[in-house]
Amino acid sequence: MTATESSAERAAPVVARTRPELRAARAELKGESVAVVMTMGALHEGHATLIRMAREQADHVILTIFLNPLQFGPKEDLSRYPRTFDSDMAIATAEGVDLVFAPTPDVIYQDGDPGVRISAGPLGDVLEGQSRPGHFDGMLTVVAKLMHLTAGTLFYYGQKDAQQLLLIRRMVRDLDLPARIVSVPTVREPDGLAMSSRNTYLSPSDREVALCLSRSLRAGAAAAEEGPSAIRRAARKVLVEEPLALVDYLVLVHPTTLQDVPEWYKGEALLALAARVGTTRLIDNTPILVGPGGGARDVFSDVPEAPAAPILPA
Repeated sequence: MTATESSAERAAPVVARTRPELRAARAELKGESVAVVMTMGALHEGHATLIRMAREQADHVILTIFLNPLQFGPKEDLSRYPRTFDSDMAIATAEGVDLVFAPTPDVIYQDGDPGVRISAGPLGDVLEGQSRPGHFDGMLTVVAKLMHLTAGTLFYYGQKDAQQLLLIRRMVRDLDLPARIVSVPTVREPDGLAMSSRNTYLSPSDREVALCLSRSLRAGAAAAEEGPSAIRRAARKVLVEEPLALVDYLVLVHPTTLQDVPEWYKGEALLALAARVGTTRLIDNTPILVGPGGGARDVFSDVPEAPAAPILPA
């Protein structure tokens, strides 16, 4: 397939829904590198950007579409989470995906809820983990399973879910999984709102309110040269001026420990926040270089990882 082919000329990806179907389709993908983009469906331009980068850097691309029940708490939005398989397939076709793995929960969890799960540890108990207990254990468990099942070598994740990205990197390193994690900068709407499947829940007035999240991050990043206190103060000022955004947290933390950075700190940091707008909880963040010459960054420096090699399915 050449770069000049139109999406209309591209063949639709093979769709596998069972483990045997995935195994058979995966065996047909010849090449040294197979990229995997894991999603819960409801694809948007952010997902398309992940696929696009994967397409540029790997011989083949696998897209997974799996709404993982382990990631949702009892009061969260699993039942109303958007399910848009036909439009997801249109995006997958347009972006040149080779294989779509779209299993049901009984395919992934063959004996029901797994008795053994991967623990996110202390890094999974703060920020998003404090608001969503058990969320990251469920996320890491399914990511590890999909890494094995897809036998990928490269795995692409967005910087928007910064804590998720950090935990996946740590899992790969700590458990010596032969996978390379590639982080992709957050994709934003023209008005600055970070792209998210949950943006579909926002009313027009909610959306206007939600823009304070990205404004807050930009204000904090603009104060990066002045140090942590100035960053926090500038970001907080924007949020205070928007009372309809109910802030869960606003933090400036170290990118690998998620601990608040001290006032003397200079170097890479993560300015992150979460807020509820209407009935929708939104998260956003920006990597920042604190100190002289500082400001916003797209992604952090790479974390050392195990060498890339395929994980063959059983």
